[in-house]
Amino acid sequence: MAELTTTRLNAESHLPLDQALLRLPCELVRKNFKTSQRIVERDRDNVIGTLRATANGALAGDAAPQSIKALDSMIAKMQGLKRKLDGLHEEEKRIHKNSRKRIQHLQDLYDIPSLADVKYEEWSRVRLNRLLVDYLLRNGYGESAKALAAEKGIVELVDVDVFLHCHKIEQSLYEGRTQEALAWCNENKQALKKKLSNLEFELRLQQYIELVRSGRKDQLLEAIKHAQKFIAPHRDTHTAEVDKAMGLLAYPVETRIERYSEMYSASRWNYLARLFVTNHHELLSLPERPLLHIALSAGLSSLKTPSCHSAYASSSSNASSSTTSVCPICSTELNDLARNVPYAHHTKSYVENDPVVLPNGRVYGRDRLFQISSQIGVPPGQIKDPTTGELFEQSRIRKVYIS
Repeated sequence: MAELTTTRLNAESHLPLDQALLRLPCELVRKNFKTSQRIVERDRDNVIGTLRATANGALAGDAAPQSIKALDSMIAKMQGLKRKLDGLHEEEKRIHKNSRKRIQHLQDLYDIPSLADVKYEEWSRVRLNRLLVDYLLRNGYGESAKALAAEKGIVELVDVDVFLHCHKIEQSLYEGRTQEALAWCNENKQALKKKLSNLEFELRLQQYIELVRSGRKDQLLEAIKHAQKFIAPHRDTHTAEVDKAMGLLAYPVETRIERYSEMYSASRWNYLARLFVTNHHELLSLPERPLLHIALSAGLSSLKTPSCHSAYASSSSNASSSTTSVCPICSTELNDLARNVPYAHHTKSYVENDPVVLPNGRVYGRDRLFQISSQIGVPPGQIKDPTTGELFEQSRIRKVYIS
C-alpha cells in the first residue's frame, strides 16, 4: 500500500504549471472575436451611410451612372469585409484545433495511473520539450524554438507566433521605435484600459521626449502640439509625469538635473521594452517567468535539504566524506544552482531504524553506522562519522527516541 501511495499519479498537481496551455487559446479567441466585431461594425456603418446617400440621391433625381458607381463601391467594400472575415475565421479554426490538441494532451495525463508507467515518462518528455520551446521563445531564439517544436511534433502545443510577434515589437523598442508598440496598443485599447495600463501613455511620452531632444524650433512646436493631444489628457492620472514633461521644454539634453536627465536617458527604451512585455503577457495570461524556471525551481526546492549545502555533507564538495550521496542537489551540476532556492515544506520525516546520535550531533542508523566503520577498518571500541570523518568512543554514542 505504501508503494502504491508513493507512485500514484496526482494529475491535479501538474495543472498549475500548464494553465497557460489552455488560457492563451481562450484569450486569442476572445481577441479574434473582438477584431471581427470591430471590423463588421466599422464597415457596416460605412456601407449603411453610402447606401442612405445613394438612395437619397436617386430619389432626388441623380444620374443612374452615379448611383451604379456608388453601389459598385459598396459591393467592393462588402467583398473586402468578407475576405477579412474569412481570414479571421481560418485563424479561429486554427486556434480551436490547437485547443483540442492541448486538451487531449492534458487528458492523456489523467489516463496514466502511476508515475512508474512508461506513458508518464513519454508525457513528461513532451512537457519538457514544451518548456524548452517556451524558454527559447522568451529569450529571442525564435528559429531554434520553431525547429525544436517541428522536430518533436509539438507545434500545436506551443505558441510560437505569439512570442515571435511579441519579440518583434520588443526589439523595435530596443531600437528606438514606438510605431509597432502603439499599433499593438490600438488593437488592444479596451483590454489595456480595463487593466489601467500606462503603456500607451509612456510611449506617447517617449515620442514627446524625442521631439524635444532635437532642440529645433519646428520640432519643439510639434512637441507642444503632441503634448496637448496625447499627454495633457492624462494630467489627472499622471500629474507628476505630465509636470516633468512640460518642464522638459526648458532643459537641453546635456542638463545635469536628475529629474530631466533621466527622461533623456537611453535606458528609457529598455524600460519601455520591459513594460511592453509585461503588459503583453498579462493581457494573454502568460506567466512573467519562463515555465522552465518555475518547474526547475519547484523541483530543486522539493529535493533540497539543509545537508545539501553543509560543509560536512557527503557531496562532491566534501573530499573527506566516506559515503557517496545520490542526492541530485548534492551533485556538481545542481549544487550551486539550488543554493538560493528555498527549502520545501515537508510534513513527514524519514529516519533510519534504531537511530543513534554521535557527540557531534549527527544522527545515523545504528546498524549502518557500525557496518561502515567495520568496512573501513576503524579500531575496536571506536566509531567513525561517515560524513565528517571524526572518530569517537563507542561508549559516547547515545540512542535517539522519536517522540
